[in-house]
Amino acid sequence: MYDFAYEKPGSVADAVKLLSDDMEAKALAGGQTFIPVLKQRLNKPTSVVDLSKLGLSGITVSGDKVIIGAMTTHAAIASSPEIKARIPGLQYQAALIGDEAVRHRGTMGGSLANNDPAACYPSALLALGGTIKTDRRTITADEFFQGMFTTALEPGEIITSVEMPIPEKSAYEKFRNPASRYAIVGVFVAKFPSAVRLAITGASQGGVFRHTAFETALSANFAPDAIAGITTPADDLNGDIHASAEYRAHLIGVVAKRAVAKAT
Repeated sequence: MYDFAYEKPGSVADAVKLLSDDMEAKALAGGQTFIPVLKQRLNKPTSVVDLSKLGLSGITVSGDKVIIGAMTTHAAIASSPEIKARIPGLQYQAALIGDEAVRHRGTMGGSLANNDPAACYPSALLALGGTIKTDRRTITADEFFQGMFTTALEPGEIITSVEMPIPEKSAYEKFRNPASRYAIVGVFVAKFPSAVRLAITGASQGGVFRHTAFETALSANFAPDAIAGITTPADDLNGDIHASAEYRAHLIGVVAKRAVAKAT
């Protein structure tokens, strides 16, 4: 990797200042994507700002919401009894990410900020209608994800926590690449009293997205058969060595029905 300065601030304000003063500086959360990028010399930051000492980890329940600190690891979410009792789909999702080493280093905030089109957490946040808290504002999930590796975050802006409303039912299903364990197609479904939200990751060229046709059908009848006759166009889906766009379109229906069946 290229040479860079290493900073480890002790407060969010200090971290924001370091990132704002140097537009070539990069934030480091769990590093499960960023460190390999540095090793391959695909990025050349002037400095790396380590966020591990900012006190941004932890899981709390407040009324009808679960609040997760941005630096909370996948392993902590997967092992949390609070998450399992209230949003079991999220607990199961975290347990499927990478391998044990990745789960003990990778963080929710880092994954959301990176917005990899095959990452798991974006589908949970979007399906749950969650919000992202940063050092300066609150962003809804529908506004946050803006395309492949693209979010609403501004330069120097740091995710501090994530809030997720507690649904009546939730589930996640993933058809994963056997080597990387990233989602070829992943589906998160959440049932609320007034509506159902369903989000898909791994399939689209634009990253995570809500499947409104599935949502409408499931809001009327929350059962796998309700979406059995709905097809997904392959026009904007990914096609690669792992799966064609047409195969992903087929998988979306299969995996979505499995997720709904698990939630019920």
